[in-house]
Amino acid sequence: MPMPFDDATRRKIASCCAGFVRLEAAAAAASLKRAAVVIALAPHHETGDTALLLTLRAAGLGSHGGQWALPGGRCDAGETTVAAALRELAEELGLILAPDAVLGLLDDYPTRSGYLITPVVVWAANGRTLRPNPDEVSSVHRIGLDAITADDAFDFTAIPESTRRVVRFHAREGLIHAPTAALIYQFREVLSGRDTRVHELEQPVFAWK
Repeated sequence: MPMPFDDATRRKIASCCAGFVRLEAAAAAASLKRAAVVIALAPHHETGDTALLLTLRAAGLGSHGGQWALPGGRCDAGETTVAAALRELAEELGLILAPDAVLGLLDDYPTRSGYLITPVVVWAANGRTLRPNPDEVSSVHRIGLDAITADDAFDFTAIPESTRRVVRFHAREGLIHAPTAALIYQFREVLSGRDTRVHELEQPVFAWK
């Protein structure tokens, strides 16, 4: 169901995030590099409904170039995950938000490439106009929340390299894989009031490096 980009929707999503019981990272994750990504909620240009911002990473990037991603990156030394998420959002999309724009945090997700990602949900009231950094972002796409809550939005498959399920998000823009698909899937579940865990969901082999 579409959600209008208004204060009632912001309050509803904030309530869903507040009710979510976040899972602490396992002790084994201490060796991973900390990173943060942003589930940035902004108005959809065509419908005016609430959408999340998805980027296609610039092809020339040394890490995961040309892949779908949420805005974000590695935490600097001494930087909190929230501060890193807001900094990366400003650097990648020119979108500057204050800490009070944060609605909540989802579970940390350990990646095959050696990162522990913290997803930060933010309400981008000024998200109608973006200034993508071409060195990092090839394009920006607005994914309506009705697209992620559809019954057929996600599926699970298997790969011979792992016993864990691989999650995939079927977006209009194409097939989105984990880690991004796993984080969007958990956000979908949070919107439905479910504490669904995603840390064991697998990534395709091309994302392991």
